[in-house]
Amino acid sequence: MDVTWTVKYITEFLGTALLIILGNGAVANVELKGTKGHQSGWIVIAIGYGMGVMMPALMFGNVSGNQINPAFTLGLAASGYFPWAQVVPYILAQVLGAIFGQLMVVVAYRPYFLQTTNPNHILGTFGTISSIDHGTAESRKAATINGFVNEFIGSFVLFFSAMGLTKNYFGAEVAAFAKTQGMDVANIQAKVALGGHLNAGIVVAHMALGFLVMALVTSLGGPTGPGLNPARDFGPRVLHFLLPKSVLGESKGDSKWWYAWVPVVAPILAGIAAVALYKVLYG
Repeated sequence: MDVTWTVKYITEFLGTALLIILGNGAVANVELKGTKGHQSGWIVIAIGYGMGVMMPALMFGNVSGNQINPAFTLGLAASGYFPWAQVVPYILAQVLGAIFGQLMVVVAYRPYFLQTTNPNHILGTFGTISSIDHGTAESRKAATINGFVNEFIGSFVLFFSAMGLTKNYFGAEVAAFAKTQGMDVANIQAKVALGGHLNAGIVVAHMALGFLVMALVTSLGGPTGPGLNPARDFGPRVLHFLLPKSVLGESKGDSKWWYAWVPVVAPILAGIAAVALYKVLYG
C-alpha cells in the first residue's frame, strides 16, 4: 500500500495503542480486584498480548510495517532495512501510542484500580516488574540482572523470529525469483500476478507473530512479564508516575524507575543483534 509517511506515523501510533489496550487490558482484568477476570490466570494475559500483536499486524502490516516497537525499529535501521530519517518519528509515535492505549485501560478499569490494595498489581498493569524484586535494596541487583537477561533473550527470539516470519514466509522465494527477472514486486500489476503465490504465506506470517508473542509470554513471562518492547514499558510507566492516587487508588506505589532502564535497553540491544544476525545469515 502506497501511503505517506504521516499516515505511517499515525498507523504506528494506532497499532501500539491497540497492543497496549489488548495486552495491558488483559493484565488489568487478571490483576485488579473486582473484575470478572480477576485471578483468571497467566494464559489470559498471554492471549491478550498475542492478539495485541496479531490484530495490528493483520490490520497495518502493509501500511507501516507494524513495527510498534522502538527496539525493532532501531534494529531494522541499524542493519539497513529501515531509513534512519524515519526512526525518531516512528519511535515517538510508538511511545505516544503506548501512553494513549494505557490511558484507555485506566479509563476502563478505574473503579478496579481503586479497589486494588497491592501496589505491584497496580504497577503491573502499566509496566514490567521483576519477580524477584521484594521491594528491598538488596533484591534490586538480582532483579536487575535476571530481568536484563530475560528481556534480552525474549526480545532476541521475538525479533529474529519476526524477521524470519515476515521475510522467509512461504512464497517469498517466488517474489525473490520475480525480482531476478526484473519484475517490480511492489507494483500493483505484479502483486496481482503473484498474489496467488504470496498472499497466503504473508497472512500466515502475520498471524504467527501473534502466536509467537503468546508463546513468549507463557515461556519467558515468569521473570519479568516480559516487556520485549521499550514503548510498551516506558510509555505506560510514565503514565503510572503522573497519575495521582485519586485515579489509581491509595495503594498506588512507586514506579520503580531504578528498574525502568532494563526493559528499554535490553530489547534495543537484542533488536540490533537479532536483525544483524538475520542479515548475516539470509541477507
